[in-house]
Amino acid sequence: MTESSGKEKVKWITTVIISSSLQSHEVAAILKNENHKVRFSNSVEPGSIIFSLSGVAFLLLDTQDCFMTTEETLLAQIEKFMRIHRNSFLALSAALHGPREWRLMFRIQQRFLGDNLRIIPVHNPLDTVKLMTTIAKSTCKPYIDNIHYRMNIAKAQIIEQSPVWKTLRKIQLDCDSINM
Repeated sequence: MTESSGKEKVKWITTVIISSSLQSHEVAAILKNENHKVRFSNSVEPGSIIFSLSGVAFLLLDTQDCFMTTEETLLAQIEKFMRIHRNSFLALSAALHGPREWRLMFRIQQRFLGDNLRIIPVHNPLDTVKLMTTIAKSTCKPYIDNIHYRMNIAKAQIIEQSPVWKTLRKIQLDCDSINM
């Protein structure tokens, strides 16, 4: 694959630690097929997917499984996951997010409001992997440094080319010449 600038696009590959409970899950198979180094572990929370170099962790839960679990048990599982992982995401999977699924997400959001948990609805394993790898890649060095650099360049260009900033500079220059 090539970008419009002609540079070759390098495929991002990293090590992913996955709960053994997801060993036969399609998400694990997709990550392996994308050549990520997948390691299964019994010592991480069931449903966990951890991108260690990025410092992000995902708890993958199927909404149908959540409906069959007591709310107290579900919230305890999420709370334990959050205590362990500072940068945590809850990926709630459903083929269709209807009113029942949105109510579930709302209850979870209410319970963990103000905590460092981001809830993301996902529809299928391929979208789930795409979402996770995008987040993990964008928080991993050197990509995060590149993003910061690009944001600083964009900010400088906005300030340099903005008519508002040009007017403010002109006013400031006029004020400086009056004070002399």
